[in-house]
Amino acid sequence: MTGPDGNGADFLTLPEAFTLTLTLGGRYAGQQVWTLHPERSAVVARVQTDFGGVLPELRRVQTSRLHPRHLSSLHYTEGDGRGKASFEVTFDRRAGLVTLRQGKDEASAPLTTEYFDPVSLLLYLRTLGDVERSQVQLTGGHVLIQRLPDTEVGEDLARAYFLRPGGAYVYVEQAPPHRLLRLIQPTDFGPIEGALLPARKAQPTRRRLRSG
Repeated sequence: MTGPDGNGADFLTLPEAFTLTLTLGGRYAGQQVWTLHPERSAVVARVQTDFGGVLPELRRVQTSRLHPRHLSSLHYTEGDGRGKASFEVTFDRRAGLVTLRQGKDEASAPLTTEYFDPVSLLLYLRTLGDVERSQVQLTGGHVLIQRLPDTEVGEDLARAYFLRPGGAYVYVEQAPPHRLLRLIQPTDFGPIEGALLPARKAQPTRRRLRSG
């Protein structure tokens, strides 16, 4: 399944890196760093979330290996980035199996459709264009994507989406390269908001002149 615009990941300029600043109730709650790069006929996305500020200090690392056109998941892991992943999902198309590993537990099921993971789903939203409704499959069940009225995020016009279940809001830049501008995710602490941190412009290198 390619993106509804038919472009899949073609809109991406790889490698790509961006950072979201996290807030909770308007107070600093950490940051989330995204990096994407091509690797052996796939796209690899790594998301490192460092919670802090008003939240307990905690690191979460998610790694998603994506099909370069479908943006569906080939392999997904979650962990603290310091050792073996605490959660892993492998989509083996040759064997036709989905395998989930969590701790010492492992389970497999037939692979009958394209699956997304939490990271690939957000990247997939960047391809939706003017589609009003869409539905994708995660290992935990279906996710319904509902288009909301366009809105402004800072100085950028954004497409807005609401995801069910979960109740997350995602705001995607309307113009290419369709950046993730804002995320709102309900949690036990309250809604955590992620806002795109503007890229810093490169500063000219200053050289000292040596006197004779």
